[in-house]
Amino acid sequence: MKTVFINGSPKKKLSVSSYLLGIVRPLVRGKTVKEQVRNSSDHKRVLESIKDADTVVFGLPLFVDGVPSHILTFMKEMEKFCAENDVHPNVYVVSNGGFIEGCQNRALMQVFENFCVRCNCKWCGGVGIGGGVMLNVMRIMFFVYAGLFLLNTVTAGLNAALPVFAEQTAVVLFFSLGAFFYCLRMGILINGKKDYGVKFTRVFLPSFLFILAADIFFTIISVFKGGIFRGWLSKK
Repeated sequence: MKTVFINGSPKKKLSVSSYLLGIVRPLVRGKTVKEQVRNSSDHKRVLESIKDADTVVFGLPLFVDGVPSHILTFMKEMEKFCAENDVHPNVYVVSNGGFIEGCQNRALMQVFENFCVRCNCKWCGGVGIGGGVMLNVMRIMFFVYAGLFLLNTVTAGLNAALPVFAEQTAVVLFFSLGAFFYCLRMGILINGKKDYGVKFTRVFLPSFLFILAADIFFTIISVFKGGIFRGWLSKK
């Protein structure tokens, strides 16, 4: 059994899509292969990889309530490739959006279902996850907490550092519980090539708090990465 995991994020590293696929992959038996599609130069390599695959798992971000354009281009090539080479793998999808509600991914799932009909692949379903950016922040915070735990263990001792680290880790896991549950469940069902259906989940945070946190986060990012300060420092 061979399963190909296709990361459809345009980011080179630290993408939510890669993170979520990394949760699914350890539970999948047999040969597993990681691939990434960022532009057309990746198409030939990835298509050759799925030539003998039993299952293909797409992990991708939600762009304007739909599939990113560079993945749509790849899907057109894959449709042609499947027809010419008699390749018909099972297809699963893990998508995530910055919106809080996972159901924002519904149209994307419908696109993949129609795609599977066109290329005669088996549509096995997927999970749409809301609050993807926050999941990534939670991942980074966990490693920050782990570093502080090691530092506190050295300076204050294990008995003082462990309860704080355990509490912080529990908070991170709670917010990410829905994503973890559905991704792990997908990994189990892939082994049996079973139908997963279409599921939706989100970070476990009240919407009004999420919106407040997101506004603050994106304001800070816009100021430091593409806004006021960059304009001040750029050459005129």
